[in-house]
Amino acid sequence: MPTTTLAVLAEAAKKIARSPVAKKAAVDLTAAAANRIRELLQARHKVCSLEAARQHERLHASPFLLLRLTQRRVAQEYIKLGVKKRGCSGLSYTLNYSDTKGKFDELVEEHGVRLLIDPAALMHVLGTKMDYIDEPLKSEFVFINPNAKGSCGCGESFTTG
Repeated sequence: MPTTTLAVLAEAAKKIARSPVAKKAAVDLTAAAANRIRELLQARHKVCSLEAARQHERLHASPFLLLRLTQRRVAQEYIKLGVKKRGCSGLSYTLNYSDTKGKFDELVEEHGVRLLIDPAALMHVLGTKMDYIDEPLKSEFVFINPNAKGSCGCGESFTTG
């Protein structure tokens, strides 16, 4: 009897080890934030397409090649979240365009957009909820960070302890 119990437990342990573990995203994007990121990437794509069309005129490249290059560029576009040492409290968020994923960048895919997190920023933004607000006087990304121990009065910088 004990052998069969051990065999059953061993088989169950193997199944658990083989099954993929659901990984929680490092940053949680709201639908509003994802929509704004999508708009920013599309606006950047339009600028890049215009630049590519100008190069096409100069280089006489085929329209098919131009289309393939712009499609590949769109498929590899990201917004990259990072932190920088600045402000009253010590750290502030940065958002930049990125065409490539670095070896240690964390990739978050939610609501059809891809966000990269800089490896140096990961410990400061882990568990953060990223939202976007659009009000009559201001439009901005808002970060609700459970790791933040304090922030300055204007809300532009934070500290994680």
